[in-house]
Amino acid sequence: MTSREFQDRLGRRARRAGVTVSPELAAKLETYCRLLATWNRKINLTALNLTELGPEAVDRLLIEPLVAAKHVPPATRRMIDLGSGGGSPALPMALAGPPVHLLMVESKTRKSVFLQVAVRALEIDAAVATARFEELLAKPELHESHDLVTIRAVRIEEKMLKTIQAFARPGGLIFLFRGAAGNASETVSPPLVWQATYPLVESLRSRLVVLEKRPIGRGVPRGTP
Repeated sequence: MTSREFQDRLGRRARRAGVTVSPELAAKLETYCRLLATWNRKINLTALNLTELGPEAVDRLLIEPLVAAKHVPPATRRMIDLGSGGGSPALPMALAGPPVHLLMVESKTRKSVFLQVAVRALEIDAAVATARFEELLAKPELHESHDLVTIRAVRIEEKMLKTIQAFARPGGLIFLFRGAAGNASETVSPPLVWQATYPLVESLRSRLVVLEKRPIGRGVPRGTP
């Protein structure tokens, strides 16, 4: 696929989702996709077909994060992505959203190496931790230190949410990327409260569930998205 073909395909999918992609952002996203495709031939970063880079791959890897980036508060400065895998949604979000320091957490060493290569190629302010995110709870400096926590998973239990919220500052947000097969709602317990659910890509029936971590002492209703 030529650069022109990539830009045209990205532009069409972006317009369908109602997002605008600048030439500078498109160039960065192309760099990311080509790097991902090269490494995917060596290690399993994604099951999506990157050779053809069809609509599903573009929507899942790029468009979903770009739509989600519209919901990142402008004051966001620190973001942590849990289970980063091949770098989506974290890397496209970091490229499209407000300037942030991004920490990507990935337990598999070879995937972690890819993420480090991608960070250098994209020239973004980011670090990679090769660990399970539960292991990072032993680091006090990471407790309540991030404005935004992101995770893409099929199902997230309430127990996992209680673990994840430890990384968010009071007033911070948690972004849960949900697919069509994902659970329709999350049971939310204090200090978390459901804030909103946004559609991401219509063809994938994907959505973004946004949770807020309320400061201790404020009333937190129990609810579900």
